[in-house]
Amino acid sequence: MNIDSQSSSNTTQQEMSEFRVVPILVSFLIAGFIGLFSETALNMALGSLIKDFGIHETTAQWLTTGYLLTLGILVPVSGLILQWFTTRQLFIVSIALSIIGTLIAALAPTFEFLMIARVVQAMGTALMLPLMFNTILLIVPPYKRGKIMGLLGLVIMFAPAVGPTLSGLILQSLSWHWIFWISLPFLVIALIFGSVFMQNVSTPTKPKIDIVSIALSTIGFGGVVYGFSSAGEGGGWGEPIVIISIAVGLLSLVLFSIRQTKMKQPMLNLRAFKYPMFVVGLLLVLVSMMIILSSMILLPLYLQSSLALSTFAAGLLLLPGGIINGLLSPVMGSLFDRFGPKWLVIPGLVLVTAALFGFSTIDLETTSAFIVAMHIVIMIGVSMIMMPAQTNGLNQLPPELYPDGTAIMNTLQQVAGAIGTAVAISILSSGTEKYLQNVTDLANPANQLLAFTSGVQDAFVFAIVVAIVGFIIGLFIKRVKVEQQAS
Repeated sequence: MNIDSQSSSNTTQQEMSEFRVVPILVSFLIAGFIGLFSETALNMALGSLIKDFGIHETTAQWLTTGYLLTLGILVPVSGLILQWFTTRQLFIVSIALSIIGTLIAALAPTFEFLMIARVVQAMGTALMLPLMFNTILLIVPPYKRGKIMGLLGLVIMFAPAVGPTLSGLILQSLSWHWIFWISLPFLVIALIFGSVFMQNVSTPTKPKIDIVSIALSTIGFGGVVYGFSSAGEGGGWGEPIVIISIAVGLLSLVLFSIRQTKMKQPMLNLRAFKYPMFVVGLLLVLVSMMIILSSMILLPLYLQSSLALSTFAAGLLLLPGGIINGLLSPVMGSLFDRFGPKWLVIPGLVLVTAALFGFSTIDLETTSAFIVAMHIVIMIGVSMIMMPAQTNGLNQLPPELYPDGTAIMNTLQQVAGAIGTAVAISILSSGTEKYLQNVTDLANPANQLLAFTSGVQDAFVFAIVVAIVGFIIGLFIKRVKVEQQAS
């Protein structure tokens, strides 16, 4: 981002051997897992929350979308924050916020309190994600990053994937509050472990803070996500609030981008977009996030509503795919180091598309074995796409752009996840209503189930389109050459 930052990054790389990589990595893995587990942990509890709080399903999805909205607003500023505070300071603050948010959620008596708790939790994760990636980029040489990024895949993909499963098991005998009570001690352990072992890997340079850039970024990313989420909440795409929010958001992002290109010390250095493999990797990460987060909110709703499964049974069905995804992430990282991204990404996209096509055919007669099989296939495919594409893209950036590259990638993937979730729920709702328009006996429970299932099918068709777009993008990926020794 600037000369001082570049010097600090290069110095850090030269002194890699002085850092205790394993304890630092373990600290991030524990904290990051709980933080990202929170993204989808409540999906399995939506049915209980809808009944307990007397809210609509499209309102309940704000517990996930609002979490992502907060990330989308705060993560863009992370590139600046990383240069103002030390690694230890940011790690401790991020964990503290996560602990506070989790405690509020565990005690939440109303939907409003739970929503506030989710925002506070997201603030902690918004600091943790870019800090984690930037630290790994600074202490691990490029030729080893695939394997380490694969381990981070345990956090980035495994945690959201098993969120519904673990929460489903908890809900079998306990209330939804216990999802947070059980998470709390792990966060405390992460805080203690990180306080002991976390090291400062860079020197704060404290660049100038540009209030206008922060405001434009907040309005831009926040407006886009809010607009899509409002449409998903049931207002429809033609509602004034939806159109105005998205339009204002996009305009603010344009102004933000123009301002960054004209500043000597931009808040977010957009020169990262000049590197083609970074752009390709970014787009593939966005596709992966839209698919995985939309699927992770659709499947629990389908399993509990259309198939009338308990939270325990639904959680068990999603467990094999989550476990396999977690086990394969480090393997895919090692394969990436050896063979590059193309031979992983392309087959991965084929698998994901095939699995989504299978999900688009599900109905009231679909067997549990079919759901498990398709979920495993989609989890395998995602493990082949996301971390290889992300690592390859970040490897092309020079060290001075690491904070900006991680901020851009983490911001947009959360925005994409929020958009994917909102669009999926919107299509689910509209598909359900469309089916019911052609039904004469609306009071018949069977027709309600058929309508809901039809909406789920339509939502998975949307995911198929996203996957096909991802496949086309994946054809352009090429391996970034890196030196076979620490630089």
